[in-house]
Amino acid sequence: MEDDRAQSQFAAGRRDLLRKLLVLGAAAPLAGALSGTQAATAQQYPTLRGSQPQGGPMIQPQAGLTSQPQAGLSALAGLSAQQLAGQRVIFSYPGLTVPAALLQQITAGEAAGVIFFGENISGDAQIASVVGQLRQAQQQSPVSSPLLLMTDQEGGLVRRLPGAPVMSEKQIGQSANPAAAASQAGTGAGQNLASVGMNVNLAPVLDVFRKSGNFIDQFQRSYSSKAPTVTSCGQAFITAQQRTGVAATAKHFPGLGAATRSQDTDTGKVTLKVPLATLRSTDEAPYPAAISAGVRLIMASWAIYPALDAAFPAGLSPAVIQGELRGRLGYQGVTITDALEAGALAAFGTSAQRAVLAAQAGMDLILCSARDVTQGQAVTSALASAAGSGQLNPAAFTAAVQRVTALRASLH
Repeated sequence: MEDDRAQSQFAAGRRDLLRKLLVLGAAAPLAGALSGTQAATAQQYPTLRGSQPQGGPMIQPQAGLTSQPQAGLSALAGLSAQQLAGQRVIFSYPGLTVPAALLQQITAGEAAGVIFFGENISGDAQIASVVGQLRQAQQQSPVSSPLLLMTDQEGGLVRRLPGAPVMSEKQIGQSANPAAAASQAGTGAGQNLASVGMNVNLAPVLDVFRKSGNFIDQFQRSYSSKAPTVTSCGQAFITAQQRTGVAATAKHFPGLGAATRSQDTDTGKVTLKVPLATLRSTDEAPYPAAISAGVRLIMASWAIYPALDAAFPAGLSPAVIQGELRGRLGYQGVTITDALEAGALAAFGTSAQRAVLAAQAGMDLILCSARDVTQGQAVTSALASAAGSGQLNPAAFTAAVQRVTALRASLH
């Protein structure tokens, strides 16, 4: 018990110091300043792309627009087409140092946020310093809302930062009290990300796996093969994490639980021939509870579901996003794509072409996670051009930007 208290005190001290570094815009030489900081190691799933401490402000539970961010929304009126398009794009970069091109993109008001991977993180103080740089660039931009600063901190094998949550989703689902364990993991994830200045977690996974060792189970990324367990755990994780001020992301809608071990959307086309009744009763079952919990983002999968749309992957399908997610389930929050460079999209053109298709389908945020700033720049230009030409519906485009702006305005 004494050890637990000591560790808790150390963790609190670490968070306090890192927050001070963020406020001061800590420089790179401070990277080794924290004696207790561990290096973030590369994970065993390298192709996977995919706030405040406890007691801090709770994220507003509403999933759609709220009265709180109206000032941020009014500021959109003065933005150029390129800047408005940038509000829908998440960038990535290689290595430990932020490229000047990305800082310039942010300063110009042409980026919604940044996703971080293991290769971007050598330790807590180093990434806190990077976040400080990004925030300084944002403060110089014409967009007042905070950047969306995100990573995959699911737990277990899939963690970009050292520390919580240590348990995998499968371990949580098999524990004596899964919902309580999931709640603890959500709090830990939120506090961990908030301590280095991140405000979005691309978790939890709500996929209901079918067979032991299949695609989603082999890295212990699913709570259970039973939908009720996934539902209760997902809801508990989301609620607890969002109490820390860090937005949660439910993924991968409508579900990758039926994918076999070799069906990886990162590497190629995946078609999941799940009957519509099963898709809704099993795969989509955890989502109503997540939506009721106020989950701020939902990520769509890149698999094709013939029961809903035989031609397009979920994240490119209006039938899935606008029909199933927004229509049938009533979700009003922010939608985000999985990695735009995924092999599953090989038949759908360049990153720029894929982004326009995703926006047409109803995706608000486009995740450019190739660790190449030019990918995000090309996508931003393509969205601006498509909006200007009428290829993208103006009202839908504006609504997507407003949803993203509302999310950003509610975070820190």
